[in-house]
Amino acid sequence: MIAAPAARVVVVDDDESVRKSLARLIKTAGYDVEALASARDFLARPPEEAPVACLVLDVRMPGLTGPELQELITAGGRRPAIVFITGFADVRTTVSAMKHGAVDFLTKPVHAQELLGAIARGVAQFSQVQREEADAGELASRIKTLTPREAEIFALVVVGMLNKQIAGQLGIGEKTVKVHRAQVMRKMSAGSLAELVQLASQAGVIAARSPSLDHGPMAPSARSH
Repeated sequence: MIAAPAARVVVVDDDESVRKSLARLIKTAGYDVEALASARDFLARPPEEAPVACLVLDVRMPGLTGPELQELITAGGRRPAIVFITGFADVRTTVSAMKHGAVDFLTKPVHAQELLGAIARGVAQFSQVQREEADAGELASRIKTLTPREAEIFALVVVGMLNKQIAGQLGIGEKTVKVHRAQVMRKMSAGSLAELVQLASQAGVIAARSPSLDHGPMAPSARSH
């Protein structure tokens, strides 16, 4: 069995001694560590297969500051967890950083266990986001396999309509509905109606609260494909 690669943690701090000591500490905890001297260096990193799981980021640096880098990362769609470290903490900066999703905001000199604990939370948070994105991608792929008719029946089944009602609304035979419904269950890898409804909710085919039947079917996102 091949071991999973260590999570990538990047330290960005313009103070070389701080940067090196933090990198050594983080590496001893089993992470894959990279140390950079500026926010610009981080932005200049080439695309890679192994994404950055957690960014340990100094607040005050020459040029681009830590909070400014956080804004650029968020705007660019990158999602590493961020742990801020600073020797000059102020309430406004701390509140803003946390509101924008920072895992923690630590004051220098940073306590080793506090930092490692924050990094562990950040890596866990990043891993959870990756799992959710992978699940969403898998679900979207399943929906794309549905034919237009199957997509229609999928949308009607998950809001509670019976086969007979679906047949009447679509102007097809009830046996035909049953065949398409079985195909929907198979393609969506759903073992029960309840599981199919849950998948539909996750995919946005139905709202969290199902509409009443007289509102008609909600078109699943798959119909645009």
